[in-house]
Amino acid sequence: MTDFKDRQKGEETKFAMDQETAFKVAARRNRLLGEWAAEKMGLTHEETDAYKKAVVQADFEEAGDEDVIRKLVGDLTQAGCDIDEATVRAQVEEKMIEAKRQFMSEG
Repeated sequence: MTDFKDRQKGEETKFAMDQETAFKVAARRNRLLGEWAAEKMGLTHEETDAYKKAVVQADFEEAGDEDVIRKLVGDLTQAGCDIDEATVRAQVEEKMIEAKRQFMSEG
């Protein structure tokens, strides 16, 4: 019985760590996306820092990536950038890979 409880506790710990890692990688991806979009919009350094935080915050609106994509597309369109949703979605994938790579190289 102790072996089962130990194994269960180990699985719960692993799940919690996996969730925390996924959260950290997604937040890093969102900061990278914010930096990319800010560059396209021609924001200053200070504006870029604030915008990266706003993109991270946007991810808390709903589950999944649609809230972030909606924010980026809306902001880029409002800024007069000629960037469509497909390009933003491609950047989401690219920045996720980059965020994972960065996270793994730190650990």
